[in-house]
Amino acid sequence: MQIELSKDKLYYGIGEVAAAFNVNASLIRFWDKEFEILKPKKNAKGNRMFTKDDIKNLQLIFHLVKERGFTIDGARTYLKEGQKKSLDKFSIINKLEGIKAQLIELKKEL
Repeated sequence: MQIELSKDKLYYGIGEVAAAFNVNASLIRFWDKEFEILKPKKNAKGNRMFTKDDIKNLQLIFHLVKERGFTIDGARTYLKEGQKKSLDKFSIINKLEGIKAQLIELKKEL
């Protein structure tokens, strides 16, 4: 899943993040409580403000839970055992999917 992040924006509200993932905000809040890898900032009102790193971590969690079918415990264990490797693999896969999409567009134009 590719999510476009603005270069100018530092923080994203929970509504924006939920809409980008096409899930309810309650699921994002739940994942925030369940996964140590997520550390959104909270403003004076207590609203979660997600950074680009948080969104990348959410993409990984989304991939594990929604696309690969991991349980919450399974995804948590997977992330704890090989957190750095998991993030590196996932970012490489995301980049390759982006390149693939660009190549498909180029092919259509030919």
